[in-house]
Amino acid sequence: MRLMILMAGVTAVVAVAAAMHANARQGAAPSYVRLMTLDPGHFHAALIQKEMYEGVAPRVHVFAPLGWDLFEHLKRIATFNTRADRPTAWEIEVHASDDFAGRLFRERPGNVIVLSGRNRPKIGHIVAAVNGGLHVLADKPWIIRSEDLPQVERALAEADAKEIVAYDVMTERFEITTVLQRAMVNDPATFGTILPGTEADPSVYLESVHYLMKTVAGVPNIRPGWFFDTGETGEALSDVGTHLVDLVPWTLFPEQAVDRADIRLTRAYRWPTMIPEREFRRVTGLPGFPPALAGAISGGALEFFCNTLVSYALRGIHTTLNVIWDWEAASGAGDSHFAFYKGSRARVEVRQTRADRHRPELYVIPNEPAMRGEILEAVRAKVGSLIEQYPGIGVQERGVEIHVTVPDALRAGHEAHFAEVARNFFHYLADRRALPLWERANMLAKYYVTTAGTELSRRSPVRVAPRRAPE
Repeated sequence: MRLMILMAGVTAVVAVAAAMHANARQGAAPSYVRLMTLDPGHFHAALIQKEMYEGVAPRVHVFAPLGWDLFEHLKRIATFNTRADRPTAWEIEVHASDDFAGRLFRERPGNVIVLSGRNRPKIGHIVAAVNGGLHVLADKPWIIRSEDLPQVERALAEADAKEIVAYDVMTERFEITTVLQRAMVNDPATFGTILPGTEADPSVYLESVHYLMKTVAGVPNIRPGWFFDTGETGEALSDVGTHLVDLVPWTLFPEQAVDRADIRLTRAYRWPTMIPEREFRRVTGLPGFPPALAGAISGGALEFFCNTLVSYALRGIHTTLNVIWDWEAASGAGDSHFAFYKGSRARVEVRQTRADRHRPELYVIPNEPAMRGEILEAVRAKVGSLIEQYPGIGVQERGVEIHVTVPDALRAGHEAHFAEVARNFFHYLADRRALPLWERANMLAKYYVTTAGTELSRRSPVRVAPRRAPE
């Protein structure tokens, strides 16, 4: 019965997508990008299609096994097509079979593969795509095991040789407060120079808190049971921690390549979030724990190792990342990000607190009270140089702190960042020479930290890391 309902739902979704597109394609310009989505097990695959793009064919081919992951993906696309505000006009052609990957590479109805789902097999699909001359837009992480790092290197080298684009989805680079933090850190008059710090007192600290039970695109996000298998998804650092690892060199060394030799891991540890069976049923819709998770059940709850702290030195700069998954956010709150960089003149900090309505806000905190006046003028000058690019940003004095204000018009939100990443990717497809040369080296360095750091944490005693983000 469930399979019959599923097939009926798929037919209905595809019919809605085709109907919405019928009028939109009249007189449309030729499309040079034709998307193929492979096994969309994560909601990020749908978020790539939250908007329409010039030069991208509205018909998208989805290759996946017939099952709940596919059905949920199609429902999300249908939601975008039928929303009242700026509805999309995607057509979806479903190729459902157990041999979904084989069919994609044999049939090849497109020239770009979109990947967002199970993390363990992802690199195999990426390598096959690149070897076959297909462009790749793949959600993080590409790998969750250090033994797969050579495959990333080979895939990127092959992409360079074939002049195709293989790109990972780094949405956090588009969060406005993070963008402005980067600008302030690289303004000597405001920040000075980065301090080396120590392992106990790092000069770079990033902390992210995600929630397992959440709402996405206006509806509860039901997670598949396999999401809670760390052998499939990876642990905290090797999964969502990829974003934090990416931001550190992107902020400190803009447009510069970072090598693995620049990195020295110093410590890492992990701890679980315990999920009672009743909550597991709520977040997955399953009747209970699946057999694949039997080895992680303790006292009737799932021991989900989804929290990691790692410390390392990057070019001698001590950095600590704290990656946390909690169960559900308090009312009015959501996923949060806390990040500071300590310079010789000031600390530049992004934080989310109740006082700021749980929104990310950027602050510059002078190291010495006597420097406050000149640093305030430096911040004003830097904001003035950026205001044409980011209209409406401003400066507000808050005691000893300097608040860089951001208007609502620039706060796109996490879901909208996927469209910004996609537009960058499509730009690189149109002009491969525009793809920055440093991206390749930094991706290899990034996945070294995420995988080696995770393995180091497994060799350390289980320990809960204290949070440093202010409330």
